[in-house]
Amino acid sequence: MIGKISGAVSFKGDRFVIIDTGGVGYKVFITLECLRTLPREDEGSLSLWIHTVVREDALDLYGFANRSELDLFERLISISGVGPKSALSIIGMAPVETLRKAIASGDTTYLTKVSGIGRKTAEKIVLELKETLGYRPGAEGDLTTKQELDAIEALEALGYSAREARDTLAQVHPEIKDTNARLKEALKMLGGRS
Repeated sequence: MIGKISGAVSFKGDRFVIIDTGGVGYKVFITLECLRTLPREDEGSLSLWIHTVVREDALDLYGFANRSELDLFERLISISGVGPKSALSIIGMAPVETLRKAIASGDTTYLTKVSGIGRKTAEKIVLELKETLGYRPGAEGDLTTKQELDAIEALEALGYSAREARDTLAQVHPEIKDTNARLKEALKMLGGRS
């Protein structure tokens, strides 16, 4: 199995990247956040941690910027009913520590709002992972799941879809912790798209 790929970015797709290594281009599915931080095509190399999914009709590669994303992805896909694309979508919607916090605190509302998964699946994720994630609360300046939900709901109240709100907030720099500052930044991004 492939565990890590390093090479040049030869193409960026909607939710994947082609990494050229040793004369072979590997198609790797990645999160939108990871896609946003990649070097331009033909302008640099990158290294991604890989999870390989082998099915009867496909061999898919899922790439992650760090081991903590890969670890959470592997835990998510171990849950019945959560496939690799759903798990990638969940990881792409919020920082890993925020997701760990939501799961550890049993916050199914956050999971359904942020990732778009159903209530039953969110409850199953919380039930199966709550005790095993090893989240350590109290990190200074941590975003709370309530703050993130408030920001999503504020953008929805302004007429943006839940998906637009989630995607845009995921692009706001993680060092911006204040809800109002995150909203301002998200509105700038959304305004720039018009």
